[in-house]
Amino acid sequence: MTAMVIMISMVTGLGDMGMSLSIAAIGSAIGTGIAGMAAIGAWKKMIISGEKAATALLIFVGAPLSQVIYGMILKNAIADANLAPESYIWQIIIGLMAGAAMAGSAIFQGKTGARACDAIASGASDVAKYIMIIGIVETVALFVMIFTMTGLPTGCLLYTSDAADERGGVEGWGVG
Repeated sequence: MTAMVIMISMVTGLGDMGMSLSIAAIGSAIGTGIAGMAAIGAWKKMIISGEKAATALLIFVGAPLSQVIYGMILKNAIADANLAPESYIWQIIIGLMAGAAMAGSAIFQGKTGARACDAIASGASDVAKYIMIIGIVETVALFVMIFTMTGLPTGCLLYTSDAADERGGVEGWGVG
């Protein structure tokens, strides 16, 4: 009986195996890379033309990083739902799909940030409007995280065992 309890405690709460975090982080890396390369090019253009390099471009470079945080929050929420081991494949699929959507948001934040960097280097320095556009793209990742978290089952049966039922149940098991 002890061996069964140890085995169950080892497999519960694995969630999406870090897929939502990993995929979102890949998107963030791509997005920051895209915006970072554009910022360097914009600074080069500004310095060559005798202008001061605008440090505001760092806002656009760092914007895609937030999707890593959203991926981590979602990964923890899926693991904390402590769903039955039989559902791990579905948890992984949920994590992959949500992570991919957050990655897409991060990549397009980087592309949007790259355009903003170019616009600022060309003299159209309306930084506030560019930040608003970045925020709209950011909203996609927030919606994915929130809607996925609210769609996770709650109060479900954590584990049932015919052997445990035959012995009258096992203390501590049941509804989560």
